[in-house]
Amino acid sequence: MDPVNLLLAQLLDIARSFIAQLPQLGIALFILLLTWAVARLSRGAIRRSLSSARLRPSLKNLFTLLGSIAIWTLGIMLAALVAFPNLTPTKILAALGIGSVAIGFAFKDIFENFLAGIIILLRREMRIGDFIECQGIEGKVEDIFVRETHIRMTDEQLVIVPNSMLFKNPLRIITDREQRRVTILCGIAYGEDVSAAREVIARAVADSDHVLTDRQPVQVFAREFADSSINFEVSWWTGSTPLDVRQSRDAVIRAIKQALDRAGIEIPFPYRTITFDERAPLAFAVEKPKS
Repeated sequence: MDPVNLLLAQLLDIARSFIAQLPQLGIALFILLLTWAVARLSRGAIRRSLSSARLRPSLKNLFTLLGSIAIWTLGIMLAALVAFPNLTPTKILAALGIGSVAIGFAFKDIFENFLAGIIILLRREMRIGDFIECQGIEGKVEDIFVRETHIRMTDEQLVIVPNSMLFKNPLRIITDREQRRVTILCGIAYGEDVSAAREVIARAVADSDHVLTDRQPVQVFAREFADSSINFEVSWWTGSTPLDVRQSRDAVIRAIKQALDRAGIEIPFPYRTITFDERAPLAFAVEKPKS
């Protein structure tokens, strides 16, 4: 048989098969359009049903996304069954299983961040607006998405962090509580009265601004014999945000310095004593009389 005629015959068979399947393809297209409409309506219905729930906005968006994915998956499977009658649900599930393994290897990091994002969204510990620290990144959580989290640092730089990093590494939530303890060291000279200095420091800290004494009192403990001073460990409570801590530390240091100055208690400079094994010879220059 002539190859040209053979090719034409095959093309005609393909065209007849395509024309024969046009009704099924039209129905499959209609199913996809219907799936799009149902997914759109379901998103609005889910948002309305979750509007009164006490859930964070990112978690509501997650439920909306998962609902839309489920509807699209079901709609695409129905459209495929209608367009290709030889397909069965078992074959589709088997193909999805093999394809999911291949896609899982190809997009491992994306799926890892996706699953980590779902777990983070389900947690109650970290919320939008919290100050956190992880792997040297410290700032305010602005948005939590399924794949990434946006952190605004204290210098206003925006850092986009993969969710797997927040999930696999130790995460410090700075503003988990409304109050936070701050500690500094304060030294006095060895010749001063330790008890009197402790009272002066404790009173100055308690009376300073940005210090909270409703839950925990101010604590002043003698800590160590340093090179030039006796050091006190001074602890108090203030707000948990970084700005609260900086303002409180500034007010406390200023108050302690003023209180010690008024009480005449010395805050020493570092002293250094130099000793020699032998006496150092001294040479004197004798000025000769002018002739």
